[in-house]
Amino acid sequence: MFEILDSFNTIVLNASNSFRLSEECDVLALRLAKCREEIVLVQFKSVMLASLRSLVKEWGSLHEVSWCWLWENVERVLQGHMGKPAKMGAALGAFFATLDEAALMVIRRQSYATFFAAAPAGQDFFKQSTTRLHFITDKVLSMTIDLYREPKRVVEDVSAVGLRHVGYGIPVDLFGPFVTSSVQVIRAFTDDDKAEEA
Repeated sequence: MFEILDSFNTIVLNASNSFRLSEECDVLALRLAKCREEIVLVQFKSVMLASLRSLVKEWGSLHEVSWCWLWENVERVLQGHMGKPAKMGAALGAFFATLDEAALMVIRRQSYATFFAAAPAGQDFFKQSTTRLHFITDKVLSMTIDLYREPKRVVEDVSAVGLRHVGYGIPVDLFGPFVTSSVQVIRAFTDDDKAEEA
């Protein structure tokens, strides 16, 4: 249950933003999939409430309802993901294994063409050589599969890359179209629902 404790702060901080809360639950589900022991989410709720009751002097029914609501929503999302990460990771790995160099070259080129069509301002920030752009696409693909293998490390790496790019002055609103464009291009190469979902 240490994985839940590691993620709990960000879950609580993003409780008011359903999209971010969902993302945090997705990451937690990937981390829990790596656990060897049986995961009993109800036990965490009991420990969480007992800890909170002892820490908050003026604990009341409103606190109880609020924290139960949060955990029940998190638990519902996590239960929906149980068993899926391993299957999705395997499907994604199998899909990536089918990509030959010609397909990868199309993905590399189309990712940027699709991104620049969706967010023309992105062209101002991708002024590197074609080799560098291809390296970035290859890195995106490898990080995607690594997310299923080592979720904790990859989340830290992606966060570091995001912060570095914010430091470079790249607008955050370009991150979404970049990811969406990459996913759109890759989806054109598979009919496997599991690989697409992954």
